[in-house]
Amino acid sequence: MEKTALVTGGSRGIGAACVRRLTTEGCRVAFCYKSSEAEAKALAAETGALAIPCDVSQKEQVDRLLDTVLEKFCQLDILLCAAGVAWQGLTQDMAPEKYREIMSVDLDGAFFSCQAALKPMLRQKSGRIITISSMWGQVGGSCEVAYSAAKAGVIGLTKALAKEVGPSGITVNCIAPGVIDTDMVRPLGAGTLSELAEETPLGRLGTPEDVAAWVSFLCGKGGDFLTGQVIAPNGGLVI
Repeated sequence: MEKTALVTGGSRGIGAACVRRLTTEGCRVAFCYKSSEAEAKALAAETGALAIPCDVSQKEQVDRLLDTVLEKFCQLDILLCAAGVAWQGLTQDMAPEKYREIMSVDLDGAFFSCQAALKPMLRQKSGRIITISSMWGQVGGSCEVAYSAAKAGVIGLTKALAKEVGPSGITVNCIAPGVIDTDMVRPLGAGTLSELAEETPLGRLGTPEDVAAWVSFLCGKGGDFLTGQVIAPNGGLVI
C-alpha cells in the first residue's frame, strides 16, 4: 500500500530534501510551511507534493493541518517534524519574545505535530514518527542556549513517546544532525562555516540529502525494529 507522509517545515533545507526523497520513493507527501510561500509552491510543482500553510507553534493550526491531510489521503503513515528556527547570540542579549519563538516552534511544534498524528496512527496501529533535533541538543552549543534547550527537549520527547506508543506499532526516532549547509547556518558566515568543515573529521559540512537518507532508512524496512533512538549524521564532529 502506498504510504502517506507529512513533513513539517518542508519548504526549505532539510525538510525540502526529505519531501523530494519521499516522493521519489513513491510516498504521497504533504508538507507545511509558514512564510516561504514561493519556495513551497515551487517544491509542490516539482514533486507533486501537497503544500499547506501552517504555523506549527499553534495547536489549532496543526490540528487543521492533520485534518487536511486526512481529508486528502485518508491515512497518515509517516510524520517528519522538521520545522525549526534558530538564534545565535549571548544569552543575556536574547529578548524574551525570541526565546519564546525558539521554544514554541522547535519544541512545542514537535509536540503538537506528534499529538495530532497519533490519532490516525493509533487507530491503524502503525506509523513512523521522526523528529529532527541537533547535535547541540546532545552536547549544547555556546551562544545557542535556547536552541540547545529546545532540541534537547525534542530528544526527551522522542524517547518518552517511543516507550508510550511502541505497543501500538508506532516507532519514534530522532535525527540529530551536525552542521548542515542550509539557510539556517549561513548567517554564521563563510569563514566560520569553513572552520567547522575543517573541524569535522569527514572534512565537510553535511547536506540536507545526508539527513534525508536517514529519514528514508527509518521509513523503510531498516526502521522496523528501531525506536527511541537518536541517529547523529554529523561527520564525526560530535562523537
